[in-house]
Amino acid sequence: MAVALLSLASCGGPAAGGLNAPTADGWHTFEGTWTVSGTRTTLDLGPNHTASNFQMNGTLVLTESTLAVGFRAEVIGFVDSQSGMVGRAVWTDERGDKVFSELKGQVETGNRIAGTFLGGSGRYAGATGEYEFEWKYVLTPEDGTMSGRAVGLKGRMGPGAPSGSVPPAEGVR
Repeated sequence: MAVALLSLASCGGPAAGGLNAPTADGWHTFEGTWTVSGTRTTLDLGPNHTASNFQMNGTLVLTESTLAVGFRAEVIGFVDSQSGMVGRAVWTDERGDKVFSELKGQVETGNRIAGTFLGGSGRYAGATGEYEFEWKYVLTPEDGTMSGRAVGLKGRMGPGAPSGSVPPAEGVR
């Protein structure tokens, strides 16, 4: 936890007054890094078939962003080695405002994960948009603990949230 807080503190914060301005079309774009650790429970379902549930938390730092800079990020999910991964994530910024998203991916075909924003609280109420990344395991010992990171994290958060953003002209998406 101390490392997470130090990471967030060293990144500074959003521009005075909250969020930075959205792009010309009303979207907040971002790129960044996401590192997490947590636990995983795995069930062996036969040859070349496993199912696992996981719960992880860590830091999400946006380096190219019109949003806040740092978030505490929590994620829970389920992975079936044959049918893929589904999960839910909550990003909490320095003010306690939250962004909610769902995650889906195919872990057996390159670990590509796609996220879809499902709304939020405070300045992220009504959040729309998407993000993507490639999942890389850093450590997966046999005791059920795990850690990893998102590579190539990028996305956009759409009009309707965060508060203070300017929605795009009608018909623009």
